[in-house]
Amino acid sequence: MSTLRKYIIAGLLVWLPFAATVVIIKLLIDLLDKTILLLPPEWQPATVLGFSIPGFGIILAISILLLTGMLAANLFGRKLVGFWEAILNRIPLVRSIYNAVKQISSTILDSTGKSFRKVVMLQYPRKGVWSIGFLTNENVSTELDSVDEDLVAVFVPTTPNPTSGFIIMAPRDELTELDITVEEGFKFIISMGVIVPDGPLSTETGHN
Repeated sequence: MSTLRKYIIAGLLVWLPFAATVVIIKLLIDLLDKTILLLPPEWQPATVLGFSIPGFGIILAISILLLTGMLAANLFGRKLVGFWEAILNRIPLVRSIYNAVKQISSTILDSTGKSFRKVVMLQYPRKGVWSIGFLTNENVSTELDSVDEDLVAVFVPTTPNPTSGFIIMAPRDELTELDITVEEGFKFIISMGVIVPDGPLSTETGHN
């Protein structure tokens, strides 16, 4: 019976990661493929050619991104984007959502920025208990008289869903920077600590 259980677990370890990868990729492809709905019905391949083209929506999505990027990179495009944002900023609810998403996107995607580039450990939620977080802002200041320390902002994600978490403002000297990549940090969090990256973290304690 134990041999049978071992074989079943070995089979699951082969198929579960593969199935999850296929499902996630399929979801992404299906989502991007729906970009074709942006075209008027009479311009869609099913109408023009008489049959649909699998993956055409993905090509259309990439083309839209490239054209938008090329347009936004020149002076005329920047003026158009500024005009568009000025309109959005006049709509109360839309303004708040748009500005928040834009600021977060700019911070994360900017290759020259320092946000989400460092993985750190800090003692949270209490002394003696360590959590992994991502440095999001190295220049946090406060006007409170009771706080005169050099503070930084750290995002401490929850597991296994790292899209939620807590923002911690902690003294810089209480952080321990880890020599691992952001991807390795996310793997550690999503796997609930099962996948331990090589480097400063290790499954071997080294204690005698």
